[in-house]
Amino acid sequence: MTLNSALYSGSVMHRRVRPVLHVLRYRVFWLLLDIDEIDELAKTLWLFSRNRFNALCFCDRDHGDGGTASLRAQILGHLSQANVQAEGKILLLSMPRIFGYVFNPLSLYFCHDTKNQLKAMVYEVHNTFGERHSYVIPINGGGASINQECEKAFYVSPFLGMDLRYSFSVAPPGRGINVSIRAHDNAGLVILTALSGARRALTDGSLLSALFAFPFLTVKVMAAIHWHALRLYFKGLKVHAHSSAALRHRDLPVRKST
Repeated sequence: MTLNSALYSGSVMHRRVRPVLHVLRYRVFWLLLDIDEIDELAKTLWLFSRNRFNALCFCDRDHGDGGTASLRAQILGHLSQANVQAEGKILLLSMPRIFGYVFNPLSLYFCHDTKNQLKAMVYEVHNTFGERHSYVIPINGGGASINQECEKAFYVSPFLGMDLRYSFSVAPPGRGINVSIRAHDNAGLVILTALSGARRALTDGSLLSALFAFPFLTVKVMAAIHWHALRLYFKGLKVHAHSSAALRHRDLPVRKST
C-alpha cells in the first residue's frame, strides 16, 4: 500500500525586521498525514497512535475546533463556507504529540478535489492562550508555488498588532516542503517566517530517528516561544493587549490567491 503520509525534517526561522532586528531559528520535524490514513498508520506503527498515549500521537482534539465532529467534516465545512469544492484527499502538516505534549503554532491543510487537484489551503493558527483560528484560502490555477494573501484576523503574539497583512508562499509537499509567511503593515515588512523540510517515509525507523534527533521537540518549541518573548520585552517592544477589541477582524473575509 502506497501512503500519502510522510515525515519531514528541517527547520523554522522567524526574522523580525522592525522595530528591532530579532532572529529565531530551530530544528523541527513534522508529520504529513492524509487524514484518511491516520487509523491505518496507528495500526501498523508501534511508535504512533491515535487518541492514546504513545511516543508520538495524533489527538483529534488538538486540531480543528477540538470538538466531536470529525476533522474531515470540519475542514469540508470551512471549504463550503469559502465556496470551494474539494472533497478529495486532505493532507495535514503538523507536529504530533510527543510523549503526551504538543503545541503547533501553525498547521497546514492541503485540500484536494476528487481529481487530486489542490484547490485550497487552510492555515490553522494556535496561540499560547489556547485559542485557534483558521484562514481558508482557495487556490486559483496551478503552478509549482502557491501565493496567497489575507488580512490578519487573530491575535498571536503580544508584540504584533492586528493591523497586518499576511502573504503566504507555499511549495506543496513533495521531496521537500517550503513555506514562507510575511507580515506587512503600511510601512512594509515587519516579520518573516519560513519553514523547510525534506521528506522521509513514515516508518517506525524514521520516527525513532526523529525522536533521537529532536528529543522533546514540542516542549522545546513552547520554551523557545517564551524565551524569545522575554528577550523582545527587554528590547523594549510595545505590548499589544489581548482583548475582544484586538480580535475585531476575526470574521472578515480573508480569501485571496494568485
